[in-house]
Amino acid sequence: MIPRIMNAHLRAPALAALGLVAALSVTSALAGVPYPTRATPKPVEAGLVDDLAGQTPLTVTVMLKLKDAAGAEALLQHVSTPGDKLYRQFLTTAEFLARFGPDEADAAKVEAAFSKFGLSVERSGTSTLHVTGIPANLERAFAVSLHQYNVAASNGAEAYSFRAPDKAPSVPAEISGVVAGVVGLNNRPAMFPHVKHAALGISPKSVALGTRGATTPPNVPGYWTILDFADYYDVNPLYQAGITGKGQVIGIATFASLKPSDAYTYWSGLGLTFGPTRIEQVKVDGGSGPPSDGAGSFETTLDVEQSGGIAPSAKIKVYEAPNTDQGFVDLFAAFTDANVADVVSCSWGEWEWFDNLYNSPVTDPSTGKTVSALAATHQILLQAALQGQTVIASAGDAGAYDANDGEGPPDFSLALSVDYPGSDPAIVAAGGTTVPATLTFPVPKHKPVVAVISTESAWNWGYILPLCQKLSLDPVACGIFPVGGGGGVSTEMGVPTYQKGLAGVQVSQPDQAFIDEDTVPPTTIDVLPAGYAGRNVPDISLNSDPETGYAVGYTSSVPGSAYGVQDFWGGTSFAAPDFNGVFQLVGEKAGKRLGLVNQAIYALAAKYGYAGANAPLRYIAAGNNDFYYARKGYSPAAGLGTIDVSNLAAALK
Repeated sequence: MIPRIMNAHLRAPALAALGLVAALSVTSALAGVPYPTRATPKPVEAGLVDDLAGQTPLTVTVMLKLKDAAGAEALLQHVSTPGDKLYRQFLTTAEFLARFGPDEADAAKVEAAFSKFGLSVERSGTSTLHVTGIPANLERAFAVSLHQYNVAASNGAEAYSFRAPDKAPSVPAEISGVVAGVVGLNNRPAMFPHVKHAALGISPKSVALGTRGATTPPNVPGYWTILDFADYYDVNPLYQAGITGKGQVIGIATFASLKPSDAYTYWSGLGLTFGPTRIEQVKVDGGSGPPSDGAGSFETTLDVEQSGGIAPSAKIKVYEAPNTDQGFVDLFAAFTDANVADVVSCSWGEWEWFDNLYNSPVTDPSTGKTVSALAATHQILLQAALQGQTVIASAGDAGAYDANDGEGPPDFSLALSVDYPGSDPAIVAAGGTTVPATLTFPVPKHKPVVAVISTESAWNWGYILPLCQKLSLDPVACGIFPVGGGGGVSTEMGVPTYQKGLAGVQVSQPDQAFIDEDTVPPTTIDVLPAGYAGRNVPDISLNSDPETGYAVGYTSSVPGSAYGVQDFWGGTSFAAPDFNGVFQLVGEKAGKRLGLVNQAIYALAAKYGYAGANAPLRYIAAGNNDFYYARKGYSPAAGLGTIDVSNLAAALK
């Protein structure tokens, strides 16, 4: 971004220069595999993969256990703790492999074991192997039967097929002690983007209140650009000091492609200065296909526009993989092993239990014990953190009920739950807030509904309830529940050291079960443990409410569509790339990588609190996320609160 002093005149006219139009309907495309939604039809079994494509080779990814995972965790504590003699003494990829990576002897043992089944094995990453062979041989090696399923076209989304095993795979007994997980036998699309539009598709008239530091009239909430973000969260002093992300590399982890020209057009409309070829698309496992509305290209586009706009001098690598369990693991392994991106954000996710299910946890045939695929993926994130890479994930948009995002009542019971990968302790989990505004919602044949948000609050759509009542809609039918900044307690990942003993950190609640109420009798899918001391989500938050959200420049993949700018978009999909851009600036000011910043940020909260002109954090004490209430300090509604970017950069330096 150009320093604020250089582009002050662009504020109010900026949206006109961008070509702002009324919010468009993002319809599904004719290309790419659609991500799952509530409207996705149930899959129909089509037969055995061996019968349908018996001689077509398939490739799965086998994750190997680190030889010293405990040692890697201990080192991460040292390199992430301010004041430690090893603080920010990061490793190269080669150093990580030598100290903690799987033994070469173990990799050779795995290759020999799978070779007996007629499978070929290739090292694909520090701790991953690609195993390839025809379906029959893969079935014998992993003791499963592979079935194919078809999903019909719906709501403009294309039909597609996927395969899945009939049970959790197991591996030959002689290698069960070194294999951490197997992914790729199931290639069903699972991840979905955390982006949302204004409730009921109604864009309210928005009036800004209490905008911080603006030297010209800002764009009102709902029409925010990265210029407004910079004003509100105090980024401009960094720009005025010449800090714009020079020498930094943004990483975007995604499952849908984009048209780079959309981002270039968006930035140009705001008067930003940037390199004309700064975006590089990196295909993982063949990539995610051509740009597609239905596959989530709108998400990828906003990720690039937001992060690249906040740090306009940084280069951008967009890592694109198929939306499968294997694509997810290989995507994270790709940016970690490349070790080029300084900060990486991912705005995709799903309920952590679903992710563990789809990611084919592996069963040890000797003990019958199932190893969590989430724990196996954590190894990759552990490596990234020890290399100094900061990884950020959006916390979700279903408030405290992530399992019910798209699967809400009355069809499914409510279950307090959190989103993955944000629930991993080696990631910065980005939560959502609503910024101050007066919102006027038009109601046919009624007086408008006016909502006044006087202070930045945990994102929740309770203030839209009067509108729903005038329309005679309950909160679910109105689309305002469950909606809000994702947050709660993981029941898969233990509480990390930076959250232990911290006031406001919760344990899991009792009587939480995810039940399919649409079957006779109702089917209990999962019963969540009570009183579990799990990782709390989120860590820190930013404006994510669509009603006080952003404008995005985008070209639909529907034939004949033209570039346009759409307003009133939000979701924690914005918080993740916004933090990406912010940490690029902070990294430039610090003169080196930041690594896992959680330990340092929680320490800053203890050191500074929220008082004084130099406080790096701003507390959020208003609002809730449908269960957890915000408070001054930590809460699962908004984490530690939001940030003052300039103060944060000074404190972390």
